[in-house]
Amino acid sequence: MKIYTGRGDEGMTDLRDMSRVSKTSERIEAYGTVDEANTIVGTVRPTGYDDVDQWLERIQNHLHIVQADFANPDPDDGPAVKREHVDWIENIIDEADTELDPLENFILPGGCEAGATIHHARAVTRRAERRAVGFAADQPANEEAIVYLNRLSDALFTLARLVNMREGVREDQPTY
Repeated sequence: MKIYTGRGDEGMTDLRDMSRVSKTSERIEAYGTVDEANTIVGTVRPTGYDDVDQWLERIQNHLHIVQADFANPDPDDGPAVKREHVDWIENIIDEADTELDPLENFILPGGCEAGATIHHARAVTRRAERRAVGFAADQPANEEAIVYLNRLSDALFTLARLVNMREGVREDQPTY
């Protein structure tokens, strides 16, 4: 497979059905931001914690499905995020949360390198969700993929807290 085709040289790209759209379209912005989040998740592995690394690897595969899902103007055709993906993410949150002290205040994102990077991925995931909500307002979209991004940002927040806790890094609260 050739890496360059020249088809995007004029600012257009192909969707899954081979229709052409501007690289600045809301749909492209959404799945491009998912790609950015996926890349950040990739930079944090390995964290040094097998369970977290396995979860992050699976999350990366899910994000690849989200990208394929958003690249498809027909949400009923092709790879798609399903409720089972959302359920899995919710289980990760619940499992990781059992190790953590209850959250009683806002915290500042940061901590050890892995924790801070996971927080970064969380923030980009929130942006991807906003972009997805934007294009889904007037274009067909798989709502489960948008729900997945919402839940994923919660999971990444929880995983950042978990890694920081395991590393002995305290959570700083904002001052007002």
